[in-house]
Amino acid sequence: MSNRECVALGTSSLTPTRERSHNAYMLLWDGEGFLFDPGEAAQRQLILANISASAIHHICITHFHGDHCLGLAGIVQRLSLDQCSHSVHIYYPESGQAYLERLCGAAIYHSRIKLEFHPIAEQATGMLELRRTSRYALQCMHLRHSVPTVGFRLEELEHPRFLPEKLAALGIHGPMVGELRRNGSLNISGRTVRLDEVTEPCRGNVFAFIMDTSPCAEAIALSRDADLVLMEATYISEHKDLADSYQHCTAADAAKTAQAAGARRLALGHFSQRYPDADQHLREAKEIFPDVVVLNDLDRLEIPRNEGA
Repeated sequence: MSNRECVALGTSSLTPTRERSHNAYMLLWDGEGFLFDPGEAAQRQLILANISASAIHHICITHFHGDHCLGLAGIVQRLSLDQCSHSVHIYYPESGQAYLERLCGAAIYHSRIKLEFHPIAEQATGMLELRRTSRYALQCMHLRHSVPTVGFRLEELEHPRFLPEKLAALGIHGPMVGELRRNGSLNISGRTVRLDEVTEPCRGNVFAFIMDTSPCAEAIALSRDADLVLMEATYISEHKDLADSYQHCTAADAAKTAQAAGARRLALGHFSQRYPDADQHLREAKEIFPDVVVLNDLDRLEIPRNEGA
């Protein structure tokens, strides 16, 4: 399994179908798990994907329509049942606080986990930073839907990339490279070599998650230079009137967003139950943006590390 991988747990929108479970996606990122929009049956889909509930460290909820949150009750109780040993952080629009509390306390169970809540203020504007570590930043922006909704962006911080020719010129090889990375310097042949002497800055990976929204500048900003954009394509252009009415995107809208953002790859999900398959979504998007995939339940997409990561 890749160190960075997105798993489509469910890909249907308003209602599940025989082929597609409710919307839910799991991002596995260097030992941390980010669960996005756990719709109904997310717990079962994790089992089918061979992912432990304890792999979840963060739960990101874009908004509180049922297909994006109804599975939270089961997830929270499963985390307690498994006695998850680490805290689980939940990020969500603050206007949904009452719904969040009801979902987390929807039934009788003995809570054995620590949940840390991170409400996102509705009046906040621009790109908001929700969490920063030494390795990544989790950010969000408000989108344009019928209820308060946010999109998420996970961005690996810039890091040094070794230059093989400079390492070779100084006789640095094998375990010495790891020592230099860890310590920032290395004593060799009577001189001290600093990390910045044999490296250059390397852009980190970026993952963007954009669900229910009308096409907007905020979706483009979240997707800027992303290695993978996972975006809703509830409708095809034939039903653009429905997309506009319900403040959703078509496959063409998603493709135009990825194109405008300079993204590398686009994955489409959150399909309306009116479509027996997503073949039309794929054809429509590919006319605009070449590297696009339509997701089926339990599909897995690797996010290759940038060179030198």
